[in-house]
Amino acid sequence: MSLVSEEFLSDFRLPKAIQQLIEVLSEHQRKINGVKPPSSTGQVRYEEMLQAFSRIRGSKLYFPYLGSGIGKGSLVELLDGSVKYDMISGIGVHFFGHSHPELTAIAISSSLSDILIEGNLQQNADSVELVQLLSRVSGLPHCFLTSSGVMANENALKIAFQKNFPASRILAFDRCFAGRSLTFSQVTDKPAFRQGLPLNVPVDYIPYFDSEHPEESTQLAVHTLKKLLYRYPRTYALMLFELIQGEGGVYSGSHAFFKALMDILKENHIAILADEIQTFGRTSELFAYQHFGLQEYIDIATIGKLSHCCATLFSEEYQPKPSLLSQTFTSSTACIRASKWIIETLVQGNFYGQKGRVKEIEQRFHNHLESLHEQFPEMIKGPFGVGGMIAFTPYNGEQDKVASFIQKLFDAGVITFIAGSQPTRVRMLVPVGVITDDEIDDVMSIIRKVLTEPSLCM
Repeated sequence: MSLVSEEFLSDFRLPKAIQQLIEVLSEHQRKINGVKPPSSTGQVRYEEMLQAFSRIRGSKLYFPYLGSGIGKGSLVELLDGSVKYDMISGIGVHFFGHSHPELTAIAISSSLSDILIEGNLQQNADSVELVQLLSRVSGLPHCFLTSSGVMANENALKIAFQKNFPASRILAFDRCFAGRSLTFSQVTDKPAFRQGLPLNVPVDYIPYFDSEHPEESTQLAVHTLKKLLYRYPRTYALMLFELIQGEGGVYSGSHAFFKALMDILKENHIAILADEIQTFGRTSELFAYQHFGLQEYIDIATIGKLSHCCATLFSEEYQPKPSLLSQTFTSSTACIRASKWIIETLVQGNFYGQKGRVKEIEQRFHNHLESLHEQFPEMIKGPFGVGGMIAFTPYNGEQDKVASFIQKLFDAGVITFIAGSQPTRVRMLVPVGVITDDEIDDVMSIIRKVLTEPSLCM
């Protein structure tokens, strides 16, 4: 069968034109070589744009950040002329940094597709290829693509509730974060996120792992789970496992801790949901549940952020009835194609395992942070995160001081973000796919300077 699309896509002029555009991009990227302060000209206009944006959206931007539309790997240029290290990567989205040539080429070629957005009713071959890939690398037979991480979690919730009807309660960990929809604002353990919202799903919380007291914290979690199962028999549909708590402060559990809970959940026929929206791709394995050796326990898993196109993956046992899952938008054609390239690159590249790039980056950051802690033990403390999820606690985690420190880092040329409360911590979701060792050293040099210089200290 001869398709017009095949003839179009095999036209020799297309790759040549795309390559020329990428060469132009690369030529201008060479002008971006490191951190740069804002330009003295245009500051008034920049401030006006920031104020207008904040006013129309109804709330102030966390950073005075408006991108210019170009960057180079870990570096990004803003509209005020400044260049900064992006160490939060859109809260974990830009794993391959800014203006990546391969992803840019994918975006250009995707714009030539007949549609910009694919959906439940009309999907192209891109979607078929992506779900096949995700099923293979996850070990779960079914995959439903979706437009955002919280929608992936919403779909997971629907699957678990339908399978385990009439169970109506949810289990989750203290300090968990699961999204900002109406339902997941209830699940997320942060009162400010649900202030003034009606309660629409009952949630009970299990104490999370404490690395300083592993056996005691495991016993406490198991005791709490058993107590809740006794109090509310046969009413829990699922437990949401955020295996490494990102928003909660970048804290990690252990195989033994999770296994102890999952064994009980399996005995009680309660679905186990691995929320991998933030952890996907950032540990020693592609999935955090693989990192912890928990593959056999997972009923449902969700991914997002660095995958660009989000997804809900589920076992045969949890395959939903027809019509439960549907939506107008799955994702853009560009994001679907980008997702396939990203996952293939991660799987085929030298990212995972004990000698992979993720572990190398983790160790290099940890070495710097441990050195700082040894020199200034009262000024900076760990734990320092896992894989591409780096964190530390400055100034004993006092919220106002940490927030001020992060703004000073931004001004100095490093974009980070906060995580957790009591203590409040500094978080980095590193662009693992592009960051170099020299850039890590430079980022840590700036952090050291802001942390220790008298004129910049709190």
